[in-house]
Amino acid sequence: MHPTDRTTYPRTARTTASRNRGRMSYDRAAAHAVLDEAYHCTLGFTVDGEPRALPTLHVRIGDTLYLHGSTGGRPLLAARGDGLPVCVAVTLLDGLVYGRSQLHHSANYRSLVAHGTARLVTDEREKTDAMTALVEKAGAGRAADSRPPTRRELAETAVLALPLREVSVRARAGGVRDDEADLDLPHWAGVVPLRLTPGRPEPDAGVTAPVPAYLRAARSPWHEPAALRGEHVALEPLDLAHADELHTATADPEVWRHLWRPLPTDAAGTAAVIAEALDAYQQGERVPWVQRCAATGAVVGSTSYYEVDPQRRSVAIGYTFLGRPWWRTAINTEAKLLLLGRAFDDLGAVRVVWHTDIRNARSQRAIERLGATREGVLRMHRQRPDGSWRDTVQYAMTVDEWPNAQVTLRERLRRTAPVA
Repeated sequence: MHPTDRTTYPRTARTTASRNRGRMSYDRAAAHAVLDEAYHCTLGFTVDGEPRALPTLHVRIGDTLYLHGSTGGRPLLAARGDGLPVCVAVTLLDGLVYGRSQLHHSANYRSLVAHGTARLVTDEREKTDAMTALVEKAGAGRAADSRPPTRRELAETAVLALPLREVSVRARAGGVRDDEADLDLPHWAGVVPLRLTPGRPEPDAGVTAPVPAYLRAARSPWHEPAALRGEHVALEPLDLAHADELHTATADPEVWRHLWRPLPTDAAGTAAVIAEALDAYQQGERVPWVQRCAATGAVVGSTSYYEVDPQRRSVAIGYTFLGRPWWRTAINTEAKLLLLGRAFDDLGAVRVVWHTDIRNARSQRAIERLGATREGVLRMHRQRPDGSWRDTVQYAMTVDEWPNAQVTLRERLRRTAPVA
């Protein structure tokens, strides 16, 4: 029977454990899961009788493991002809286990070891497929969003193929396994989970394209800056690529007069404001958009959801700054209409909140024109950029008030829109 017809790998002398056999597995699905989750592995081999270990990238296609390398590397040169005997190891560390006794400190993990003879991939189609799969592993959709290798680049890249036949998985999960005699010791014991979590993507110098969707963390609809488009304004996910245009549109002291940060002096300062918003987005604390004029495509401002609470079905709208030429225009009105419609109609919110500085009378009038109700003043709520403490006026609109507010906003939008 072919190995791919079985659900487990056969045990061999090289894959049979001599201790802790209860942690061993030969399950094919478990082995594939470890290989697919890990981005890198360690390739072991011998050169002139000496052991070597090489960290490298890998990708699995079916029951073959492909290993990336250079045509000038020793393992790739040795793999020509009859192939190269190798051992591949992968470890995923899931947690640190703290026992009451030092002997029972441990780790939760999933690891894999594969033995076999790796061959050098010489077929151009197979090599291309392996390279494409490796790129797709870095981000589903990336292969179509990047230049494929040229024939020369393919020739300069080596790929090893290892048939997965002798494979074993070892894993530990669960909590502390202290001796019963140690259970009354006054020491903290438990598990600290460890996870590989992607940070905020950092664009290379000169990149103007926004961060692609496949590099953005998967989130609930409440935490996702879905693209919103109306007749006058378009809202799209905020990105560092917007820094220059956003700075040009909003570089006005009056725009920043009551905001949470001082006026940025240059595009780099605006980029820092965007980076702050993206870090908050990464932590699930904000959902930031950039606002564009739908007619010209020009960036005109930014706005966000914050205090996002799907359980209480509540969200706040704020961190809004808009270039002064677009104040009291159809762009401003429609942006609020789109944000309120997404909150109430798409997400099922029952409450939308606004906060504004008690000194900012213009903002308070604008929020009241939306149909929101003033609920009170939060005293010494936040610090201003100058260090003083601000009192914050809180407004809210409920789902019961939304139908009438929507009618009013659409009528105002009709009045403020320029006549064609």
